[in-house]
Amino acid sequence: MQGPEIPEDVVFGELDRAVRGRLRTLSKDNADGVGRHLVMVGRLLDQDPELAYEHAQAAVRRAGRVDVVREAAGLAAYRTGRYAEALRELRTVRRLNGSSEHLPVMADCERGLGRPERALALSQEPEAATLDADAQIELAMVVSGARLDLGQAEAAVAALSTPAVRASRGVLAVRVAQARAAALEAAGRADDAAAELAGYTAAELASAAGEVDEEDEVVVFDLDEAEDDDEQADDAHHESDGGERRHAADDARAEPETGAAQPSHTEEASVDVADGSAPVSVDREVVSDEEDAERLVEDHEDDA
Repeated sequence: MQGPEIPEDVVFGELDRAVRGRLRTLSKDNADGVGRHLVMVGRLLDQDPELAYEHAQAAVRRAGRVDVVREAAGLAAYRTGRYAEALRELRTVRRLNGSSEHLPVMADCERGLGRPERALALSQEPEAATLDADAQIELAMVVSGARLDLGQAEAAVAALSTPAVRASRGVLAVRVAQARAAALEAAGRADDAAAELAGYTAAELASAAGEVDEEDEVVVFDLDEAEDDDEQADDAHHESDGGERRHAADDARAEPETGAAQPSHTEEASVDVADGSAPVSVDREVVSDEEDAERLVEDHEDDA
């Protein structure tokens, strides 16, 4: 299957150095093609998430065993509302590199699948304590949302009342204020909710909510690293496109795409629920299709 067209100004060199390093396991031509698709994911993630998802899928077909490729696929799936698929991809990333940096995104996916209890369970995993400060604040916002899903408005407010959360700065602080305002409103404290947002301009609130002119902001991707294993659960029952995709071997089976122009750039960046997560230096463990299949069978047997 041919992937989406890549503009001529897109070059491999625009990828973050750490991401380029992860693609060294591929042949030069394949790494170039995969890297340029990842550049497009970063460029389009906010402007056109669906097209970003298509580029991520094209990269997965060519390099499905590389952690940063599966990470891009997981984050693009998350941004397009494919929550079960995003969970599968980010669990795979966790297996490949052992990082839990995307725990907040995974927890939010559980919310998206109507499973707030599982979101809370993820937030209580020991790895949550290893997240950097911003990621822990992101996780606190997910926890607050999960409490609201469960009708626990006061608990939702409490989740965003810790000193660490209140110490947030910049756009993250605006997003915390918006989340707190929603929780306060649900708790029947309308005046407190209004006061929470009073210190911010309409432009700041719109920007924090993602309502930004596409010409004013180019979003790029922090594809540095990701996380560990989690049970497959019953995702297929919650999303029509369930079922683990089998990915072609990186080089031997990769089909070069025609019509793709010459190379361009992806700076470092972030996604809504994992802003500013720091890269983690870990060795990548290659996981075979057979190992993935065995895990799927074991997880489904556990669910049964």
